[in-house]
Amino acid sequence: MNTEIARLIEDFYEHDYILNDELATAVFLLKNLEKPLLLEGNPGVGKTMLAKTLAEHLHTSLIRLQCYEGLDVSTTIYEWNYQKQLLHIKLFEQEKDKKQLGNQIFGMDYVLKRPLLQAISAQKPVVLLIDEIDRADEEFEAYLLELLSDFQISIPELGTIKAVSKPLVILTSNRTRELSDALRRRCLYHWVDFPSKTKEIDIIAKKLPHIDQQLAAQIVTFIHNLRKSNLHKPPGIAESLDWAKTLLLMNQTHITDAIVKTTIGSVLKHKDDVAFVRNKTVQEFL
Repeated sequence: MNTEIARLIEDFYEHDYILNDELATAVFLLKNLEKPLLLEGNPGVGKTMLAKTLAEHLHTSLIRLQCYEGLDVSTTIYEWNYQKQLLHIKLFEQEKDKKQLGNQIFGMDYVLKRPLLQAISAQKPVVLLIDEIDRADEEFEAYLLELLSDFQISIPELGTIKAVSKPLVILTSNRTRELSDALRRRCLYHWVDFPSKTKEIDIIAKKLPHIDQQLAAQIVTFIHNLRKSNLHKPPGIAESLDWAKTLLLMNQTHITDAIVKTTIGSVLKHKDDVAFVRNKTVQEFL
C-alpha cells in the first residue's frame, strides 16, 4: 500500500473515522489530482463526516454548502452589499464621473461572499463540502461546472475570478435523483456503502471504548438485519452509535424485547418502521 494512503488511514483513525483501503485511495487522489470527489451512498454512511474529518486532518477550514431545491447565485456564490453601495453613493453623490462611481461600487469590496466564492477566495486550500447535491436542481449543477473543472467563477460585473488556492471539493449525494453526466465527468467517484459488521463494531468501540464487546456485536447484528428489512428509512452509523450510547446510559449488557420497545426511537425515525420492529422479537434480528 502507498505510504501516504497508509498514513491517511492512521490519521483518520486518530480522528475517529475508520477508512477502508478504497475510500482512503479516493481521498488520496482527491488531494493529489486536484479533482473534486463525488461520494454517493445511503443516508447515514458517513459521507458528510468524511469531509469534516478531512478538514481536521489538513488543519484547514470546512466550508459547507447544504443543497436544496431552488438554490441560486445569491445564496451560493455572491450577493451585492446593497446597503454599503447606497452609503457610498450618498457619500459621493456629487461625483461627476458616474462611470467611475459605478466602477467603485461594483468592486470586490462590495461583494458578500457566499460558500462557493468563499472557498476559491481563501488564502490557503479549504475543504468545500457541497452536501446532498441531489437535492438541488439541474440549473444549479450548471452553475457548478465551471468551478469543478477550472476552479473559477464568472461574475458579470467583475469578470472571471480564479481560485487563490484550489479547494478540496467533496460532493455528496443520497441518489434521490440522477446527477448529470457533465457533473460526473468532472469528479472522482466513490460509492460509500454501509460498513461491514466487523468495521461497524470497530467504529462503536472507537467512539465508546468502555462498551462491552458482546453488546456492541449484538447492536451491530440487530442494525444490519434491520437494514435488510423493508424500512422507510434504514438506520445509519449515527443511529448505531446513538443506540449504543442509549443502552450504556440504561446500564444494559444485552438487548431484550423490553429494551427494544422503549429505545427503538434512537434507531428508527418513521412510525411504520417503529411499529414493524415492535411487532417482532429480538431473536428475529439477532
